[in-house]
Amino acid sequence: MELPRSVVIGHDAIKQVGEVCANLKMGRRALLVADPTTMKIAGEAAVRSLQDRKIKTEEYLIPDANWQAVMTARDILTSKDLDFALGVGGGRSIDVAKLSAFQAGLPFVSVPTAASHDGVVSSQASIEKEGQKQTFGAQTPIAVIMDTGIIAESPFRLLASGCGDIMANLTAVKDWALGRNLRNEYYSSYAAALSELAARLLIENAHTIKPRLEESAWFVAKALVSSGVAMSIAGSSRPASGSEHKFSHALDKVAKKPALHGEQCGVGTIMMMYLHGGNWEEARNALLAIGAPTTARALGITDDELLEALIHAHEIHPERYTILGDAGLTHDAAERLAHITKVV
Repeated sequence: MELPRSVVIGHDAIKQVGEVCANLKMGRRALLVADPTTMKIAGEAAVRSLQDRKIKTEEYLIPDANWQAVMTARDILTSKDLDFALGVGGGRSIDVAKLSAFQAGLPFVSVPTAASHDGVVSSQASIEKEGQKQTFGAQTPIAVIMDTGIIAESPFRLLASGCGDIMANLTAVKDWALGRNLRNEYYSSYAAALSELAARLLIENAHTIKPRLEESAWFVAKALVSSGVAMSIAGSSRPASGSEHKFSHALDKVAKKPALHGEQCGVGTIMMMYLHGGNWEEARNALLAIGAPTTARALGITDDELLEALIHAHEIHPERYTILGDAGLTHDAAERLAHITKVV
């Protein structure tokens, strides 16, 4: 079980990056991975904080979250004999830093500038390789530093997307229980309970999640950390990734212009909760209250793209058993499901 040793969430938390790294005795030479935008938003402040603690910093501004960027970051870490990596930004910068640190056998610090998905705390990295988004096992962050002031100022769509990814825990734990019952898969009741609790608290507090409100950023950040810890306890993404994530990944393949990952997972959760016989309307109403998408149109995709993703979702990670089974949905079943849950 690998868990973060330090989690800092709060106003001006970016100023504590140097202190956290020094207290964890991570070394005196770091690689900070960001993109040009997040470097200005938070990276420069992080560098100053590190310098205040006499930690020298190399900077790498990524062009994209692809395999070449991971290899470049790894080469910088190894060739310059650095001690650890920091990912500052959204999912792209953090995934590149996380996987490059893992490749180099070094610790990694996560400094997200948005709360758009639970990857900022997990040991999974989504990287483009050979023209496709692929998921890799990577480094669990040794520390997570989330500045709620910065996160609150990020586009609200990103925070709402994070809420969709948290909502996905509802169906993920149900799918995991199916894997236990039907395939004798390893299952952790503690990890499942922690993951589901984050989603339940989000439903109860959905009406309080508002744009540019730091309390909202703080709440969503804590829930994402809970999801990440649940995955660390489980040793896999099972507590937070099930049939709704399969739908999202299928949509990434078939849609001309996919939406954000968490947005797609939220819509997927509505439909998969129906298949599980759960309270799909509760999940839908919570997402509506937050302002997250609940329909194909709101995602910016066509009804046909959504149906195609539903039909092919079971083909994603076929080794992971979910409510979609091995055969998936027929076109008629997918159409019926989409209409009943009002996503088309």
